[in-house]
Amino acid sequence: MNLKSLTYSVFAKPLIYIILGFLSIIDTLPLVLADTTEPPKNIDSVITDHSFSALPQSHRRLQTNFILAQIGDRDDQERSRLIQEANVFYGQGNFAAAEENLRKLTKKFPKDAFGHYQLGNVLYQQEKAEEAIGEYKQAIRLNSSYALAHNAMGIALASQSRWEEAIAEFQKALKINPEYADALASLGQVLWQKGNRDEALTSVNKALNIFKAQNRPDKVYQVQQLLQKMKTTEDPSVS
Repeated sequence: MNLKSLTYSVFAKPLIYIILGFLSIIDTLPLVLADTTEPPKNIDSVITDHSFSALPQSHRRLQTNFILAQIGDRDDQERSRLIQEANVFYGQGNFAAAEENLRKLTKKFPKDAFGHYQLGNVLYQQEKAEEAIGEYKQAIRLNSSYALAHNAMGIALASQSRWEEAIAEFQKALKINPEYADALASLGQVLWQKGNRDEALTSVNKALNIFKAQNRPDKVYQVQQLLQKMKTTEDPSVS
């Protein structure tokens, strides 16, 4: 078996949908979102429109805060709607429609790290790895502690056989969260591609133990399947 076919059979398929599962991603790690609430460009026009410019300064301040809160609520509702619709489209396998929703989201909320991350996932599912990498980079720029985005970018890089870059991203994810089992499993697969058999098995076995400790039987099963394939596959350094 040559390296290209091994890459497909061992790396691309066994864990990829677990690692990048769009609908279950929120359960994997707490999300840290950028502040997307921005005041209107012209506060004075808002005040004038609501006819309270003659009120005392303290009352004007309270009323302005109330209006801004309402604007923020509308933004939150729109953001939630776009994400929920994207989830539905993703679950239906309609990645193009999910992408359209997420592009609307990132256009309206350009500082939303989660939106860029999810857009990267959708692009990756459409085999647009390079575009996906760009979105993951944007998510990380907005949130430097985004372990999920580092892991996802590592997977996208690995799909292009950019092994060293992929390893670097998995290591960054693990530096942020040493117990990030998905990143350990991802790292193990790339190490396998490079012929580092012992290191690969150590990394994947560590991921398996973490999933067992977390009582996540679906993940345990997937990693066990991966280990079985790795152990029964010929030496990856031989093409």
